[in-house]
Amino acid sequence: MPEASDVRSRAATVLREFDLIDRALYGAVAATETPSLDHAMRRLSCAADYSKLSMTAAAVLACCGGARGRQAALCGLASVATTATVVNVAVKPLSRRRRPDRTAGEVPVDRHVRMPGSRSFPSGHTAAAVAFAGGVGRVLPAAGIPLHALAALVGYSRVHTGVHYPGDVIGGALLGAMISDVTAGWVARRIPRADT
Repeated sequence: MPEASDVRSRAATVLREFDLIDRALYGAVAATETPSLDHAMRRLSCAADYSKLSMTAAAVLACCGGARGRQAALCGLASVATTATVVNVAVKPLSRRRRPDRTAGEVPVDRHVRMPGSRSFPSGHTAAAVAFAGGVGRVLPAAGIPLHALAALVGYSRVHTGVHYPGDVIGGALLGAMISDVTAGWVARRIPRADT
């Protein structure tokens, strides 16, 4: 049976190797010239600040989707609020991961957005976007599909603009999905299902 110190040592080695892969992927995205994507990814990343995209989608669902649209919007926004609170108040402060160094990573200046002051892990933008898509999708599965696609683009935009490593985005997506599942389930049990 392996000693506890051996297990810790192996775990530390595996984590270092994952970190190396994560940084290599970040560097590969930075090194790939994509002038036609740079502007779009920068705008998308900024549009996702403070869950503006999710709030806009919720307004459209509430105004145009009838009772089920309003229920979907409520589930989505409740999921965003819960996820943002958990990520920003509980998870990010415990994370030691610093934001990427865009200069050292040679991320083109045309891609830059404001670098947040919070820790890098997990991506709050991604967590919130995935949570909204999951909450909406619980009530309106068809609406959840394009919203999940949008969440994936938001996550990629955070790597493209150089403010997150890919692992931060993956971690944010997993957290957003888990928290959304619990939150949307809780909300759905307390609100009568709308049939129209």
